[in-house]
Parts: sequence; structure tokens; C-alpha cells
Amino acid sequence: MKENTTMGEASPSRQPAPGDMPLVHGGDLSALKATPGAYEGDWLDLSTGINPYAYPLPPLGPEDWGRLPAAAALDDLLAAARKAYGCPAEAGIAALPGTQAAIQILPRLFAPSRVTILGPTYAEHAYAWRLLGHRVTELDGLPSTLAETDILVVVNPNNPDGRTLGPDLLQRWRQELAARSGWLVVDEAFADVVPEASLAGDAGAAGLIILRSFGKFFGLAGLRLGFVLAQPAMAEALRASLGPWAVSGPALTIGAAALNDTGWQAAMRDELRARAQRFDLALRERGIHVLGGTSLYRLAKVPEAAKLAASLRKQGVHVRIFERQPQWMRFGLPADEAEFWRRFDAAR
Repeated sequence: MKENTTMGEASPSRQPAPGDMPLVHGGDLSALKATPGAYEGDWLDLSTGINPYAYPLPPLGPEDWGRLPAAAALDDLLAAARKAYGCPAEAGIAALPGTQAAIQILPRLFAPSRVTILGPTYAEHAYAWRLLGHRVTELDGLPSTLAETDILVVVNPNNPDGRTLGPDLLQRWRQELAARSGWLVVDEAFADVVPEASLAGDAGAAGLIILRSFGKFFGLAGLRLGFVLAQPAMAEALRASLGPWAVSGPALTIGAAALNDTGWQAAMRDELRARAQRFDLALRERGIHVLGGTSLYRLAKVPEAAKLAASLRKQGVHVRIFERQPQWMRFGLPADEAEFWRRFDAAR
């Protein structure tokens, strides 16, 4: 594999093919509400893995809105992120308007490469690498060999099934890839709920790129904030691709406050864990098999998932189903558990 663009050539883009149409995601109720005969009350959107118990917003001053984001505020945010994630001082770190930005930029920083993605997982990874001309292989499970791989992409914990790989295995893969100038990309979008699974403490190691989402755990996805932890040259390449003021002033202030609030984070992990356990119990009491997930979303096996999802929409509940796994249904945690189960039982 050729070196990344901090030293070498960029991957060429290509014209989108019919199969490259933008992917469908959860979290947007506008189309459902516009459907004739749609539910007219308050919807329960469980189609994402976003914490429904958001971090309480700190007060914002006029300078957060009326001025360009200050370099000092960005430094404060990055310091808070390093501390929260346990990122070494020598590692590079870049703040972005959501880790989706990193997913789209990273393929541009590499010459055409052989990319392996452990699936089934967040589809934007394969979409972004393939769109930039890389040769993408999607595996349903773990690789038996990395001999034909230049870049390995792992979502850990995985979305949607919650599969979590141990740091020791990931480090072995990183070392094998780095020995021949390869890369391990670990998307830790949901690692805030299981910090013991994170590789952030090894950030800066050769061949390692870590993506950390902010909005999911803190329940502030609309803020659009995320981080990349990597070697300094890679972090700088990402920053250069984004240009100045990539993160808004409000995001700098809110992000720093939330990341510094370790007490809130610890209490929220416990709260989410307890609520996820209650959710699983309620599913099992209704004869539904739980496949896995994280404490921000649960994955269940439902024989006629599409049919149940349609019935739930009539009750004003939006859940996630999967074309490639027609018996899978993913639930974000409901803020109002009693109301969700009332509607769920009415739909069945």
C-alpha cells in the first residue's frame, strides 16, 4: 500500500454508480410524518442509538454565537477529550463536525488500497471507501487472515449487534498491519458505555486510527461533534482537509463541559446499563429473542420485523429494520418506557 497523503498520493474519486445512492439512516421522521394517514401525535423515535437522556446544556454567551470559534476554546475542548478518553499526550487528536466527517475524509488520504470491513456494521464505512476507488471486502465475522488487507475497519462495539472485540486482539491486528505500513481504523462511536473496550490509551501507535463520537452518549447528536485519535501526522492531515473553524463555537463550549463532567458520565453509564437490562427483560417477557447491542440500543430477532415495524409506525413508533437481515429489529432506548410498551403491545 502506498503511504497516506501526509507523505504520498491521495485516492482518486470516481463517478457514483447506481449502487452508490446515499444510504438511508434512522433519526429523520419528516418522511414518515408526511405519509398519508401517518400517526398524528407525538412520535417515539427509537431508530437511532442516541442517548434519550441528554447532557444538560451549560449556559452559552453571545460570544459562542457571534464570533468565530476561538483557538483557545478548541484547545480546551481537545484537552477535555484527551482526559476523558485517556489519550496520551504525544498522540495526535483532531476535532470534527461529527465522526461522519472522518468516515468520508479518511478514504481521500490513502492511495487505492485493499480495505476489509468487519460486518455487518454501519454501512457508511464501506460506502465511503468504495466511492473513493478502494477495493472493499465486507466480512460477516472475523478475518482468518490479514494477508490481503491494507486497511482494516472495525466498529467496536459494533452497530447493530454490539459485538465487542478485546483490546489484545485489536492490538495484534494493528501490529501486523503496521509492520507492512497498513492501518487499523477503529470506530468507537459507542465506546463511551464500555470504556474498558477502547484503544484510546494506545492512540498515537503506528497504524492506528480511532474515531470517537460525542453526540451519541451525551445525547446531543445535533451538535455535530467528534474526534479522531491517531499519529500526529494523520490528525494534522484530517485538520487540513477540514479547514479552519470546523467545529462551531457552541460545540466547543458544550463539548468541553460535558467531557470534563466525569461524574455525569459515570452515573449515566450505570443508568443506561440498568435501563437496557429492563428493556431486554421486557422483550423476553413478550417472547422476543434479544441478539445483543449496547446500552444505547438493543438488537432483537423478530420473525416478521418489517410487518411489526409497520404496525409500530401506526402507533407513532419508529424503529430500525435491516434489508439484509429481515428478522433483525434494533431499538434505541425509550425515554418514556411505560408509553413505549403501551404502544408496542397495541401494535402487536
